[in-house]
Amino acid sequence: MPRTSELGVLAARRAAIRAAPAGSVAVVDETALLATSAVAAHAGEALRSGRTAWRALPGDVALLAGAGDDEDAVRRLVAGWAGEDEPALARRARAVLRDELGAALRPEMWSLVLEHRRAGHHVVVTGHAPRPVLAPIAEDLEADELIATEVAVGEGTLTGEVEGPVLFDGRGGRKAAALGGRAVAFAYAGPGAEALLAAAEHPLVVSATPRDGEHPVLPVAPRGGTLATPGDVLRTAGFYGALASAAGTAAAVGLARRSRRHMIDLTCSVTGDLGLALAGIDVEVTGAEHLWSARPCVFVFNHQSKIDVALLMKLLRGGFTGVAKAEAASIPLWGAMFKLAGVAFVDRGNTRQAKEALEPAVRKLRDEGWSLAIAPEGTRSPTPRLGRFKKGAFHIAMQAGVPMVPIVIHDAGEVMWRGHQTLRGGTVHVDVLPPIDTADWTVGTLTEHVEDVRSRFVAVLEGAT
Repeated sequence: MPRTSELGVLAARRAAIRAAPAGSVAVVDETALLATSAVAAHAGEALRSGRTAWRALPGDVALLAGAGDDEDAVRRLVAGWAGEDEPALARRARAVLRDELGAALRPEMWSLVLEHRRAGHHVVVTGHAPRPVLAPIAEDLEADELIATEVAVGEGTLTGEVEGPVLFDGRGGRKAAALGGRAVAFAYAGPGAEALLAAAEHPLVVSATPRDGEHPVLPVAPRGGTLATPGDVLRTAGFYGALASAAGTAAAVGLARRSRRHMIDLTCSVTGDLGLALAGIDVEVTGAEHLWSARPCVFVFNHQSKIDVALLMKLLRGGFTGVAKAEAASIPLWGAMFKLAGVAFVDRGNTRQAKEALEPAVRKLRDEGWSLAIAPEGTRSPTPRLGRFKKGAFHIAMQAGVPMVPIVIHDAGEVMWRGHQTLRGGTVHVDVLPPIDTADWTVGTLTEHVEDVRSRFVAVLEGAT
């Protein structure tokens, strides 16, 4: 959540954005967007996968140790791509965003870019990292343009060479030059990019550390990193301790009552309340009445964090099961609980297996009055951008003849970052939307219903910043 020192700067910047005419140019540099080095993230991925050349090893190890980006680091990274095809590299860049860089995206900047898009501004993402590295980030931001270090391609494969200049210089002069002299209304960059910032009418330095200078500063919270604070460790221990205690107590009660359902419902209630409280996570809910008014139903929710499961436990209390990817069955503690709760484990690459795995859940929904919770994105999204919705949840609701209830979760990725195992204190906001009647849905109209429900999520998510 924004600190008090951020709020005034953010409010002033939003007012300036709304006052600027449509078509105004807003330049957002990677040093403002990310709390870590995109080049270092890709160099680390190459090192872990064994693709780093011996001659590049000393420089990349120094880079990962915190030596900082430089032009040589960019060239080493590109040299390691020699012989690769562009689609394979694009898939890997998307994976690095999913596994590492997504957690380093600054939410303050995400919300400001969204404000620019609402105002009809021309959003330009700039960076010294190679284009393939920044392309998935620019895509998720829905930026209009990307200016980055270009890579050479010959006969469908990368040559391992940079094409043109590496857009790396301490003052941001090369990036400013790449803008071609156009009028820039807004610019965002990390400390030191004076030339890039000076090109804009409304410059803003984005920094996690206090500093003085000629340009106004947006003080942002630190992000990313691999080391948890002692407070994070204590919060996480408290959460999992509550989960284990709840499971043990519920097991005893369930055995005494000979009711697995009662055991699972009790585990959900205790974990959702006590576990999140010990983790320092508050949950504010709007539309809570819709959690109960239409059961049995299919609950659909946007998925950004592992903590979403605990949030659903708190919100739904009991009387529901879920659908999860097959790999979730092997997660320590959670996997065993999922199996006890009758969660359907789906192999996303096997359509026939997926349908068979869902049949027991559909029967519980239709015949036993259980509700079903599904993330229609199919996986956690690496950025705040809502992913595409798959049709599985919609087929189930239609076939079972039950309503669909959207649960829109805000800020879950801020209390448990993607790729991290520790919890941070904070507040998660949840909007539960009114139930959607599925009585008139047909296979032929299902696509438009999927888009309609997704558009409701987008409207709430984007209207909240």
